[in-house]
Amino acid sequence: MNPEEQQEEQLRILIIDDDEIFGQVLQRAFSKRGYEVAQVTNETQALEQTQEFEPDYITLDLKLEGSSGLNLLPQLVERSPQSRIVVLTGYSSIATAVEAIKLGAVNYLCKPADADEILAAFNKQEGNPDTPLAEQPMSVNRLTWEHIQKVLHEHDGNISATARALGMHRRTLQRKLQKRPVRR
Repeated sequence: MNPEEQQEEQLRILIIDDDEIFGQVLQRAFSKRGYEVAQVTNETQALEQTQEFEPDYITLDLKLEGSSGLNLLPQLVERSPQSRIVVLTGYSSIATAVEAIKLGAVNYLCKPADADEILAAFNKQEGNPDTPLAEQPMSVNRLTWEHIQKVLHEHDGNISATARALGMHRRTLQRKLQKRPVRR
């Protein structure tokens, strides 16, 4: 096989993440594994690169600067239906995981995730019925986070409407949303 044919078969990964350092780390890791990689930091660049770069795989940050990866996800699926998309987030919730899958993502991972975990998520085709169940129920803090995320989603990300629905001050809700969720 000549080098041109080998270049054509090289799989492409598009990284969409507003954390440039995390994106660069992923870019280096995927490049070392033989992938052709492009990195963008916002929605506009993502839509342009999706058409120009024609990625096989896309990593999509859930919380982009000024927008939500959930809003971008249907557009990516429409523009690049052959791409397998994995949503990455440091702000995981059940509500956003379910919505990401419904909107076309093949998997949803919590940050920090390394390149091997992400590649495994791209290639995972089926669910695992042997996945262990949690030993304990979620903590009150985690349940609170999940409930806020659910109500926020119901109000299309509108902070003021969500705060009214939850009966709390808008600034209080904003402070709660800026914190990372507790694990359990």
